[in-house]
Amino acid sequence: MSRYAKGARTERELFGILTEKGYSVIRSAGSGVNAISPDLIAVRKGTLISIECKAWDKTSLSLDPEQYEKLKRWESNTEFPTFVAWRMNGKGWYFIKLDEFEKGSSAYNITRIKAMKIGRTLDSIITQ
Repeated sequence: MSRYAKGARTERELFGILTEKGYSVIRSAGSGVNAISPDLIAVRKGTLISIECKAWDKTSLSLDPEQYEKLKRWESNTEFPTFVAWRMNGKGWYFIKLDEFEKGSSAYNITRIKAMKIGRTLDSIITQ
């Protein structure tokens, strides 16, 4: 499966979960292709959440500096909480704040262990 197809499938999966939980969700056109907005924007009763989706079966997740800066700019401009949602095979979704990534020499990184230790799940960031 191509990286794009896997990413699109992952975005649709989270889109469906959020919809089932009563959110109105917008999936950004062209997300992942030099996009200026996150993959998903979810709204419910005045609560807005921006989400960049990643499905990466590795021990760490990296964002290139350009994507990281675009997400930070989005978060600053909109004042919407912005998360990177990392879908880990067999472990589900973990939601990472941008400031929880560590700046490396060529990318912003977070390890699987750190993301799981933070333990932020969907239910912890949405309103019921």
